[in-house]
Amino acid sequence: MDYPKSVPSVGLVNGRFVDENPVQGTPGSLIPAVWGNAVTQEIVSVISSGGLTPSESDNGQLLKAIQSIIGASNPMRSVITQVTASKTLSGQELGLVLIDSGSAAATISLPAANVALGVRDVIVRRLDNSGNRLVVQAVGTDRIRFHTHLSAAGYSFLVLMGAGDWWHLRSDGAGSWWPVGRFDSTPLGRPFFETTSVLNPGGYGALNGAVMNRAQWPWLWDHAQQSGMLGTEAARVGNEGKWTAGDGSLTFRGPENRGEFLRVLDEGRGVDSGRDMGSAQSGSIHSYAQGANGAGAVGSRWSDSLTGFGAATREEPQYVSGLLNGGPVYPAGTVYQTDTANTLLYAFKSRPRNIAYPGRIKLI
Repeated sequence: MDYPKSVPSVGLVNGRFVDENPVQGTPGSLIPAVWGNAVTQEIVSVISSGGLTPSESDNGQLLKAIQSIIGASNPMRSVITQVTASKTLSGQELGLVLIDSGSAAATISLPAANVALGVRDVIVRRLDNSGNRLVVQAVGTDRIRFHTHLSAAGYSFLVLMGAGDWWHLRSDGAGSWWPVGRFDSTPLGRPFFETTSVLNPGGYGALNGAVMNRAQWPWLWDHAQQSGMLGTEAARVGNEGKWTAGDGSLTFRGPENRGEFLRVLDEGRGVDSGRDMGSAQSGSIHSYAQGANGAGAVGSRWSDSLTGFGAATREEPQYVSGLLNGGPVYPAGTVYQTDTANTLLYAFKSRPRNIAYPGRIKLI
């Protein structure tokens, strides 16, 4: 578009408009039809491109059209889409997608991340806290590029867990959706304590040794396989802190830490050597003799050694041996100093005062 320089017209000077000058007797500009039509068509084209129907009675259409075009070309469009059931999103619905899956499990499919879609952003956010499984699915061979340290190609879907959980994804126009941000980026598989019995949003589960489906949690199964602490179901007793291969084909099992004390792995220091990651260690007892050499006094038959004792639950009740002269039963592996006193022997576990919090593990 330009001034009508090449169009002869009364009152035009080098195609530019001028006012009438009565003193000099020069007329004002007369706009040539070809140029006027061209200007009108330029504006109408912008209005139509913005999705509006040109109207003579609306003098604000050009601004509306420009705002619409700018919004459409911005990866993060100002669009809010409400979803209450499984749905395939269109490009026009990308923006902030609010999903309520309180009535049933749901799958929200993303549009193809191809050249036609281009670079676009979407924030998928969960509204309900029902526990129904909510999947955000890439279509066809598209992939969502999260946890690429486990799988370079990423995964075909993710799950939103708990009210308020959200992921911000960006398409690259070449078959991938890339995470730009998310509600909780705590590393996958990390165990920790909570101060609530409710599962917080962001991808958490109970640290309870649950059996899981490999197809529903492929990234977690990849994590288990690459963790260096994947065991078998057959060898699970005594190794409850490990992942296991489940049934060997369709399932796997997470670590079980309920009711346990956690200890830092020795990793070559030599303080607690010979331990495997996730292996259990029986508790220890401290035994002593009391009642000889005067009522209530400490006698001369005792042991101050610590020794493994009892079942693998590590929660045995207090052990009482019985009178020494009546045929005592000593805990295996202990050595006692002896005399002829009649002494009542006690053996007990050492357990510090503690507070119990629910254990949680990051599942995605």
